[in-house]
Amino acid sequence: MEGFSSQVILRYLVLLVLHVNPSLCYSLKNCSIDYFENPSADVSLDCSNRELVTVPDDIPRDAATISLFYNQLQKIHRGDFGDMPKLSLGLNQIVHVANGAFIHLVALKTLSMQNNTHQPNRQPLSGTFIHPTTFQHLISLETVSLASNRLQQVTDIQSILQLAHIQNLSIASNLFSSFQTKDLPSNMSSGLKFLDLSSNKLKRFSITTPIFHDLYLIGLSHNDDLRWDIPDKMLLNTHLYLSCPLNSFGEFQKISQNLNSLMDLRLNYMEKWNEKDLLSMVCQIPTLRILDLFNNHLTNSTGELLNWSQLTELDLSNTNIIILPKGSIDSMKQLKSLTLHTNMLTKVPDDIRSLISLEVPIMYHNLISEVHCEDFVNTTQLSELDLNSNRITKLDGCVFENLNDLKVLDLSHNKLFTVGETFRSGLQKLEFLDLSKKILSIVKKGQFQGLHSLKSLNVLSGQIWRVREMAFWGLENLESLILSLPLYYETSFSELQNLENLTISFKVLSSFRSPHPNRYKDFFYLSSLKRFTVICESDHTSFPLDVPSEMFQAMKHLEDFTAVNIYISAPHVDTFQFNPQIKHLTIKNTDLSDLDPELFPIPNLQVLDLSNSNLKSLDFLMQANLSFLPALTYLDLDNNPFTCDCTNASFIECVKSNKQTQVVNAHQYTCSFPVTEQGNMLLDFDIHACWMDTIFLFFISSMCVVLLTLLTSFIYHFLRWQLVYAFQLLQAFIYDSMKRKRGAPHHYDAFISYNVRDEDWVYREILPVLEGEQGWRLCLHHRDFQPGKPIIENITDAIYSSRKTICVISGSYLQSEWCSREIQMASFRLFDEKDVLILLFPEKIPARQLSPYYRMRKLVKKRTYLSWPQAGQHPGVFWQNVRRALETRNENPELLRGPETDA
Repeated sequence: MEGFSSQVILRYLVLLVLHVNPSLCYSLKNCSIDYFENPSADVSLDCSNRELVTVPDDIPRDAATISLFYNQLQKIHRGDFGDMPKLSLGLNQIVHVANGAFIHLVALKTLSMQNNTHQPNRQPLSGTFIHPTTFQHLISLETVSLASNRLQQVTDIQSILQLAHIQNLSIASNLFSSFQTKDLPSNMSSGLKFLDLSSNKLKRFSITTPIFHDLYLIGLSHNDDLRWDIPDKMLLNTHLYLSCPLNSFGEFQKISQNLNSLMDLRLNYMEKWNEKDLLSMVCQIPTLRILDLFNNHLTNSTGELLNWSQLTELDLSNTNIIILPKGSIDSMKQLKSLTLHTNMLTKVPDDIRSLISLEVPIMYHNLISEVHCEDFVNTTQLSELDLNSNRITKLDGCVFENLNDLKVLDLSHNKLFTVGETFRSGLQKLEFLDLSKKILSIVKKGQFQGLHSLKSLNVLSGQIWRVREMAFWGLENLESLILSLPLYYETSFSELQNLENLTISFKVLSSFRSPHPNRYKDFFYLSSLKRFTVICESDHTSFPLDVPSEMFQAMKHLEDFTAVNIYISAPHVDTFQFNPQIKHLTIKNTDLSDLDPELFPIPNLQVLDLSNSNLKSLDFLMQANLSFLPALTYLDLDNNPFTCDCTNASFIECVKSNKQTQVVNAHQYTCSFPVTEQGNMLLDFDIHACWMDTIFLFFISSMCVVLLTLLTSFIYHFLRWQLVYAFQLLQAFIYDSMKRKRGAPHHYDAFISYNVRDEDWVYREILPVLEGEQGWRLCLHHRDFQPGKPIIENITDAIYSSRKTICVISGSYLQSEWCSREIQMASFRLFDEKDVLILLFPEKIPARQLSPYYRMRKLVKKRTYLSWPQAGQHPGVFWQNVRRALETRNENPELLRGPETDA
């Protein structure tokens, strides 16, 4: 019963939190928001591959980029999108775009609508798919892709060509049979720079009117038997990108004769032409500086490159080159960039030794097995060298010794087991070194001691079985380190004082030894660390591999922590107490079923990833109160075995109702428990039954709070003095009881209760007679009250320390709050003593003036009183009656009274 009550109370409190803070978490039903570390970055929305038939209605209006690829959209309606710079609608089934559908997209710069393939019952898109006014509102549009949309005529794209800022247009894979500018208005002008017409089965391409003044790139691949007509020699005179065989090689020769000032030429997929003829023709362009021949077959034609001494950039990637014969490119003394990737080279070409101006050779994805000291002996200006994905097995110590300007070196994905002495000297300016992916087996002491400028080092390898002490000695400027470590390692990180990014991958080997007890000690020196990632690639359920909280004490600037398959239970609640700057926290592939909500008061946390962590209930998030995570914008709880019952009701309500923290793919979370709910969606669970008791309790509690507030306000406003009086009566009762028990003697014969305005009458009439003539001992507040004592206590003491209380009743007395309290407390003695109260009226008080004072009127009716005005010429009789009243102890004497009033 106690547990049930606590659960009800907890749900009630959670409901209160949800009502008080309506901005805790949410999830888009059909999309997810891509996370960026910069909170002010534009919102990027991914709605691709969701089988959508309409544009989602929950798209945030501040979304800057939306991807709706791979869906089943058929219509785009007016108002579907707010303003944004990038929109992707490709790979759908769009048959109609409503007039004004893009009216709000005045800031749109990139629009992708390619591959909206036709259905069996679908008509050609011309005239319906692109309305003449569809694009007129896109005043900022620069790039448009309308490939594979069954467009047929140039007039279909006229409205796009007329846009003020249009630069790039792709209409590939449509149904154009011709593209001729004479079909467009003669007075039309376009700033288009790139036009892609590939795979259209074009028969005619002509630019015979001065429409395109800035066009420099045309894609015409896969258009056989094409006739080309561009009479303007100045058009395409700087850059020409062609990826097709035109009608004939002879026709292209005629075109090339008009390209006397061409500087940049790209020729791809030229298989149908003779390689040697093509290269010989290209060599005749004297101004050519950049030549791209990638995706051709130049196996037997590399010798034709001899005469291109003026080139500064040459791209021969993916050209099936097995060997680049000596002398092929050695005359290119001005060459700065040489791209040879994705070929079948078995060694570094000999001609590279002659390229004294070369800065960037790119040779990845080849079959190079050895690199010799002579290969780069003269290329002293190299700034980047990419040799990844080859078969290099060893490096001589002298290979890179002359590359004093080299900044980037990529040797990843090779077969190196050791780098020997290669990096102990030289390479003074090297900043980025990649040795990752199954190459090194051992990292020795001082292995990289010559790389004093190195900022980024990657030695991630599944084969590393030993890392020696001081392996990274000399890398005092290193900022980023990615490495693999065996569980038992000797290295020290104490010299890496400037390290900001550290990624460690552990692997439990078959020859596992117990780790060193102080294996985490060296992490205590990483005071500059901002990003820390630790991953275990093997199963370690039988061995507790965790990250002790002491490790984080020195990491005051840590912003990103990722632990994958590290913890075997939830981290201690104090783990991140020294890391208030953490923005990104990932703990996954572990068991967090015992996660304590006290772990999460992390004020700057923006991203929390707890995916695949055996979480059944998400009440820990509600107990943690997401208001303690005010910056949280991204929450990933994917691949957890959720329980679909009331323990998760608070979370479900939060996701459905709130708009601050995105719960990624929450609408795809499925139920694992109980068995009856398996396979159902978590957010489809009916939570109304969970809230029934809580809502009723909330209603009753709210009503009680409201009524209590009203009652308190009423009592304070109307009855506060009555309550004070009741309290004082209680005090008087207790005081009287104590007095009687003690049998305390009276100190005074009478206490005089009067208003300050009647003080003159008291001093002039009462004191001279009662104290001076008759000798009574009187108590007066101005004379006998104890200084510093509360007034109410002085009054109580005076009343109970006197045999009688004489009340001097006047108009001022009736209106005095303190006088009223005095007579009320004095009348309380009447319950036990009959004649302790003597009423004196120094002035005549009409009955109408006395009637509002109910208690006084009641006393006057029941008791005898003395009236000074009625004494008239017989004051002696008046004072004699007062004396008799003071003398009597049991019954009232017959006092001189005035005539009866109506009081």
